Amino acid sequence: MNSMDLSSLRARVENVSTLPTIPKTLKRLIGVMENPRVSLNDISTFISNDPALTTKVLKMVNSPVYGFPGRISSVSQAVILLGLNVVKGLLLGVSVFELMQKSMIGLWEHSMGCAVIARLIAKRKGLKEPEELSVGGLLHDIGKVILILQYPAEYQQAMSVAQHQGITVFEAERDYFAAGHASVGAWVAQKWSFPRGLTDVIDCHHKPHLAKNAPLESAIVHLSDIMLRGRGFGFAGDDKVPLINTKAWESLELSREDLKEILREAEDSLSEAEELAL
Repeated sequence: MNSMDLSSLRARVENVSTLPTIPKTLKRLIGVMENPRVSLNDISTFISNDPALTTKVLKMVNSPVYGFPGRISSVSQAVILLGLNVVKGLLLGVSVFELMQKSMIGLWEHSMGCAVIARLIAKRKGLKEPEELSVGGLLHDIGKVILILQYPAEYQQAMSVAQHQGITVFEAERDYFAAGHASVGAWVAQKWSFPRGLTDVIDCHHKPHLAKNAPLESAIVHLSDIMLRGRGFGFAGDDKVPLINTKAWESLELSREDLKEILREAEDSLSEAEELAL
C-alpha cells in the first residue's frame, strides 16, 4: 500500500524526465515540449536532426494509425500535414515506444490499436481532425508508463491484484497510488504543453462524462479502448472488458451495426499496426 500523498506523487510524476532509465531522445524531446511557444519549425528541426527519430516518425505517419493514402516522404511534409499538436503527440508516442514495450508487453499494440479505432469513429462522426483522435488513442495510457517507470514494484502488484480479483488495473491502482494512470497522464500532458482537449481525453478516458473541454473526443477514446479490449488486441494491464459509460454511449449515437462496421474496417489496419515494429 502506498501512503504517498497526491502532491508528492505529482512532483515525482512531473520529474519523470530526470530518471536514468529515460532515453536521451525522450529527455531532449520533453525539454522541447515544455516550451509553450515551441513552433512547427522547432519540432521539424528537432526530428530532422535525429536520423533514427526521422525514420520512426515517417514509418508511423505512413502507417494505418494515421490513414494517409499517399506516402509522406519528408518530415516537413508530415509536420505541415498533421499540425503541431498531432506531431507533438506522435513524437511522444514513438519516443516512449521502447519504454512501453519494456514496461508492459502489449501496451504499445493496445495504444496503436486504440489510435486506429478512435480515428475511424472520429471519421464516422464527421470530426474535422480525425488525426487528433489518433493521438488521443495513442497516448491515453501514457500515465501507465509513467507510473511503471517511477514505481515498478507497486505497479506490478496492482496488475497482479487486477488479474486475481478480476478487476481493471485502473480500479486496482487505487490501493497503491493517490491518483490513477488517467490523472497521472493528464498531469504530464499539462506540463508538456499539450492542448486542453488532448489533456481532457487522457484524463477522462475512463470517465468521459466528466470531460469539460473535449467530451465527444473523450467518449470516442473511451469506446475505442473498450472495443479493443473486447477484440482482444494488445494488453492494457488486465483482461477485463469494462462496460461502456451510458452517457458516452448516448452522446456518440452509434448503433451496434456501426460498431461492427468500424471493427471490420479496422481489421486490416490492426494487422498492419501489429507488425509496425518501430
